[in-house]
Amino acid sequence: MLERYAQDLASLAARGRLRALAPRAGLDFASNDYLALAESPELAAAVTTALARGVPVGAGGSRLLRGNHPEHEALEEDAARFFGAEAALYFSAGFTANEALLSTAPQREDLILYDALAHASAHEGMRLARAPNAKFPHNDVGAAEDAIRAWREKGGAGRLWIVVESLYSMDGDTAPLDDLFALAARNDAFLLIDEAHATGVYGPGGRGLAARFEGAENVVTLHTCGKALGVAGGLLCLPRVLREFMVNRCRSFIFATAPSPVIAACVRAALKIIEAADDRRAELMSRIDFAGAELRRLCAIEPSGSQIQPIIVGSDVRATTLASRMQAHGYDIRAIRPPTVPNGSARLRIALTLHAREDDVARMIAHLGEELARLEP
Repeated sequence: MLERYAQDLASLAARGRLRALAPRAGLDFASNDYLALAESPELAAAVTTALARGVPVGAGGSRLLRGNHPEHEALEEDAARFFGAEAALYFSAGFTANEALLSTAPQREDLILYDALAHASAHEGMRLARAPNAKFPHNDVGAAEDAIRAWREKGGAGRLWIVVESLYSMDGDTAPLDDLFALAARNDAFLLIDEAHATGVYGPGGRGLAARFEGAENVVTLHTCGKALGVAGGLLCLPRVLREFMVNRCRSFIFATAPSPVIAACVRAALKIIEAADDRRAELMSRIDFAGAELRRLCAIEPSGSQIQPIIVGSDVRATTLASRMQAHGYDIRAIRPPTVPNGSARLRIALTLHAREDDVARMIAHLGEELARLEP
């Protein structure tokens, strides 16, 4: 009965792609807790305060039953005001929010046009969607426009949904948002911008790289709460009519137990913290600049310019070998392999956070340079 599953696992192991859960160990160069808020006293106090005023841990049901707590609604009001959107809708995870939107809002006559490096959550949403989809090469706005033209010439008459990330999670590069917004405007298209790795880190008050587009009728943004905000969940910021459509039509909203009200209260606190966290952001930017200079100097690697730095080594085995060696030096650095990244581009994904000081970064990159020189071709 279980043989086929065992065979699949053996096949993954033979290709260097077997995954396993591993405990936290070593200095953090792996998490998305960029501003070091997840274990902060500020968020611990927010939880304590919420519990003390009677906010429940569990919701007890879906939001359309008894699970809709005032903390959910207060968070959505705060988030819409903070990010500059007309409305917001809170989900238990950013993955769920992205999947929920793309599986619900695009209709059969529409087309979802997505960047080739869009997140797995977008792919899962598209798999469940009524609308067909097509991809365009990473950050190639001209190719996206060509794809739109080809679809229209073949009779496509519905609405376009252009799906991108503002800061890509595995390459650390940014999207040409001005050009993409203009493309969406020319083609009467919706633009879905996943701000997962930009929220809290970039933009005025940590509002993200797409802050200047928030509130536009054709823009939907996703702000995850489990990365720089240090909590959990995902916020869709969108026009009010789309929010109401999601409440009425989205199966993963209608039938899921609502997120924890205590966590919603904690996210509200996190929004206030990041708005006033210019010092944390400045410190992180300094860390990014320092790491970039050291990568050039010691590893001959051109930095991404963000807190996400890929070290692309090609094969799965080379990536896992390099990760193991860096872990032996005391750094929590993980190997990223296909299908998370394209074939032949296995890598280390180094995340810069405020958990690591500048001297920690210096030592890590010195060890990385040594290990890259030792790595088998």
